[in-house]
Amino acid sequence: MSTARALAIMAALCLPAPAFAADAVQLNLLGTYKTGIFDEGAAEIVAYEPAGKRLYVVNADAKVVDILDLANPAGPVKAGVLNAKAHGKKANSVAVHGGLIAVAVAADPDQEPGKVVFFTSEGKEAGAVEVGAGPDMVTFTPDGAYVLVANEGEPSDDYKTDPEGSVSIIKVADKSVRTAGFGAFSRDKLPDGMRMGHPSASFAQDVEPEYIAVSPDSRTAYVTLQENNAIAIVDIASAKVTKVFGLGYQDHSKIAFDPSNKDGGARLGTWPVWGMYMPDSIAAYEAGGKTYLVTANEGDSREYEAFEDEARIKDVALDPAAFPNAEELQAKSNLGRLKISPLSSDADGDGKIEKLMAFGSRSFSIWDEAGNQVFDSRSDFEKITAERLGVNFNSTNDENDSGDNRSDDKGPEPEGVTVGKVGAKTYAFIGLERAGGIMVYDVTVPAAARFAGYVNNRDFAGDPKAGTAGDLAPEGLAFISADVSPNGKPLLAVGNEVSGTTSIYEVMVK
Repeated sequence: MSTARALAIMAALCLPAPAFAADAVQLNLLGTYKTGIFDEGAAEIVAYEPAGKRLYVVNADAKVVDILDLANPAGPVKAGVLNAKAHGKKANSVAVHGGLIAVAVAADPDQEPGKVVFFTSEGKEAGAVEVGAGPDMVTFTPDGAYVLVANEGEPSDDYKTDPEGSVSIIKVADKSVRTAGFGAFSRDKLPDGMRMGHPSASFAQDVEPEYIAVSPDSRTAYVTLQENNAIAIVDIASAKVTKVFGLGYQDHSKIAFDPSNKDGGARLGTWPVWGMYMPDSIAAYEAGGKTYLVTANEGDSREYEAFEDEARIKDVALDPAAFPNAEELQAKSNLGRLKISPLSSDADGDGKIEKLMAFGSRSFSIWDEAGNQVFDSRSDFEKITAERLGVNFNSTNDENDSGDNRSDDKGPEPEGVTVGKVGAKTYAFIGLERAGGIMVYDVTVPAAARFAGYVNNRDFAGDPKAGTAGDLAPEGLAFISADVSPNGKPLLAVGNEVSGTTSIYEVMVK
């Protein structure tokens, strides 16, 4: 009997799931800064500036970047704001290097070119440059020579305006801007394991750069194209996209998951479903002289007034040749509630579904520079949260008493990821957007990565709207190494989007 089937049977019989090893890494909560703003994105992306011992936190509700004094990690306090309202609609992302802060600012409307606004560590504006449409993420190269921006280029709701996705490359020395675009690529020649969305969009219009990681030598950028299930490689010196590779699919006929919110709780099993990895965040690190990429495989659908690519399995026509047991599969306690992409699931365009393609893989992955997967956490996240959260398994992030709520969507929904070294070991920290909490994995040996810990600073007995439910929806994560930490110990800073809280943890390795 397979492990997945055994787990499903144990769950059905209300038997405990097999326990994971005791946590080798503990995240000890030191302190939390609370905005008091619920479900308005008041704490999203976080970035640390060592010299001033400050943490910069994107506050989408106030449309600014909050500055937190982190001199005492146990008591972070607000010390000011970076205000870029004069340059656009809202701040989307922030990055720091050597006392220079870069803030990505979206235009109004989002389809117009955005800006990157620079500030000194004292909070004084130090110039602004125009970038592509919808600058969603900003980062410095490790050497501080360049700032890179992922310009998502999302369409208008009526799809009449659909700007091209791109990556802006800003030379810090003179603030000159170059654009790495996707005009050289065609949707008629897609890499294996990649997908397109809107049928009439060009390749460049359809790709939506989401997040950027840079190689340790500052030469190469790796950009997630979330909705397209792909990663783009950018040569920074020439400002060119040199390659796009598809990520393929998670085979849930072999890798267990819970696809229904109407099955009475955590019911992990194997099903004829493929999970499109569709990573949000990405991080890069070096091991054995090679660069590896870590992705949080969240998944994302497209829902616009003029175009929607999402449907429940119970509402689509399954090809009888591919699914002779369609009626059984479409039961709400089986696959009926699961959301899939009709566009990717109907390979021949005849209106009948031949392959069930779901959003996200409910895992994190490690890839080599060529796009080969060397590790995937598979069912770990759902198994661990089922074991530790019990009835709160796959809860949503804005209300309690919501166990199993997200099983028919993207499960725990891994979104944010960062990587850091503690001693001789390298760890990946992955935030679970829905039920909450941070997963920790030892990724020192990429192909042999292993679970190292899980912490969830959420009170399932509290009231989210009243601010008594703890941290909800971890969004941005920043690892602070011991050599630059305000207390000389490795820390992890986490911005929590729904609760509007920023929490600081000490990373403790046994």
